[in-house]
Parts: sequence; C-alpha cells; structure tokens
Amino acid sequence: MRHAPPFPHHPRLSAVAMLWLLAGALLLLTTLVPAHTALLGWTPLFWLVVAPVIALLGLEPALLQLVVRRRRRVSHGAVWH
Repeated sequence: MRHAPPFPHHPRLSAVAMLWLLAGALLLLTTLVPAHTALLGWTPLFWLVVAPVIALLGLEPALLQLVVRRRRRVSHGAVWH
C-alpha cells in the first residue's frame, strides 16, 4: 500500500519559488527594478531575491547543505603562494 506524500504540491511550490527567484534576479540585473530606492529602501531586493531564497530553503532544507558542501569543495582547491 502506498501512502500519499504529506505535501502533494511541494514540487510545484519549489518550482514557483525558483521561477520567482530567477525572475527577480533578472529584473534586478537588467535594472528594470532598482535594488534600493529612496521611497522603498531595500524592499525590492528583499521581495525579488531574499524572500524566494527563504521560501526555497523552507521547502527544500537539503538545498542549504548542498550549497555548503559545494562551497567547501571549491574552497579546498589548490592554493597558490
């Protein structure tokens, strides 16, 4: 007998959060939306980049471990003196 997954929409939510992050980063990189404004402060940066990252980490906690492992692997490369 198979059990239904506890969160059936989990893959969709992760995809939406990733799309949100990519669209926000694209908007910031193309300067259609500035990262900081006098009126809104840092709000655009938060809602376009930080919020989707927090959502992704909430949906996929293993993502943080994967990023940390990759950074460790890269930082242990050859060191030139």
